[in-house]
Amino acid sequence: MGERGIVDCVIGPGPLIRYCDCSPLSLSAMAPPHRPYKRPAISDQQRRRDLALQAQSSRRADAQARARSLANSLLSPPSSAETAESDSERDHEPTATDVATAASKLRGSDARRWFARHIMLPEWMADAPPHLASDWHVFARPAGKRCLVVSCNGMTISRVRNGSILHRFPSALPNGSKRDISGPASSYSILDCIFHEPDETYYIIDMICWRGYSLYDCTAEFRFFWVNSKLMETTASDPPSTYHRYRFSVVPIYECTLEGLEAAYSGSTPYMKDGLLFYNKHVHYQAGITPLALVWKDEACSQYIIDTDSKGQVPSEQHVVLELQEDGKLATSDDPPVVFGSLDNEFIQKTNLRPGNLLRFAFRDERVKLVDGKMEISELQFVGRPNRARAFADSHSKVSGHLRMHFYREKIASFIPSSQISCFVHSGFVPVCC
Repeated sequence: MGERGIVDCVIGPGPLIRYCDCSPLSLSAMAPPHRPYKRPAISDQQRRRDLALQAQSSRRADAQARARSLANSLLSPPSSAETAESDSERDHEPTATDVATAASKLRGSDARRWFARHIMLPEWMADAPPHLASDWHVFARPAGKRCLVVSCNGMTISRVRNGSILHRFPSALPNGSKRDISGPASSYSILDCIFHEPDETYYIIDMICWRGYSLYDCTAEFRFFWVNSKLMETTASDPPSTYHRYRFSVVPIYECTLEGLEAAYSGSTPYMKDGLLFYNKHVHYQAGITPLALVWKDEACSQYIIDTDSKGQVPSEQHVVLELQEDGKLATSDDPPVVFGSLDNEFIQKTNLRPGNLLRFAFRDERVKLVDGKMEISELQFVGRPNRARAFADSHSKVSGHLRMHFYREKIASFIPSSQISCFVHSGFVPVCC
């Protein structure tokens, strides 16, 4: 990965960061939609989508064990400050029980990272995938807290991305309450949900396991079918009661046709929208960031597009959270990570920073430039450390998506009205209205 577009960046009084544009934003992602350009034969995001589809076929090893270990660790609260011994020190392959036991002992940032790695996270959409209408689903993402919900042994527990328990409650999910134990008591179900606080409802956006049957290696199309059919077999969607504290509901999922996009983008929902989620029909449930799940936000379908201050105003500075590497480089959460720059040893020692620390940086609008269609940030300002609940650095696609919306949202909003989403299906550039 060559160092292209290297620019000195400063923290405080001295030049402590060198910005490396290792994965530049293409003109197709940053240029206003009315500006014509020649689309490349294949985008970087599409290349990664193709590789991800190829790689998932080789990851079919023991999906049942993965689901069992996740269920056990979600149910078990951290019990000590000890950390698990490394795999290199073991004389046997770790089992599902080993993994769950190790996870239950993690604390602090280690626990946050472990739990966060088990949720499938979307990339920000950089271009419209080919075969969108035939190979993708779309739905309006509910605003709220992303969490994993597990029901087992007569109780239900939800954990947010950093591993903290959101709720511990009885539910009408299989084995989710003492009143509703059917089959083996240890049989578990795991749902990927968003808790929507205004109506106190868990909206199910994916299913990882149902009654002990793992869906890790099932396609999204099949998982969405099961979410709808299996939830109907329970009373989990009924109003809350003594043995059913919170209601569970499915989100309307559409084919990525013009009609489906219009319904997801402009249609009414019982919840507040926070953008659109696109899932490739063939994607398995992949923990971590994947280009086979995409998110799109604009002012018409989300209130949370870019950073705002306490008054809801866009500040003159935008922020980015990066992770400090062993060699002092600052990188995103992508796999492989995208390097944004580096800190010198003097500053690292002076501020008592360690590899793995998450650091927040600010940059002003005038410091972001397009040079030959590539993004360059000429100055980054060290702000401090983010909230301790933060588990990961920003992804490159999130940074580029925020910048795109920050600089062009008014032009985009005035260029194509929300009723004309058809351009999204047929256009060769970034989707505009959804």
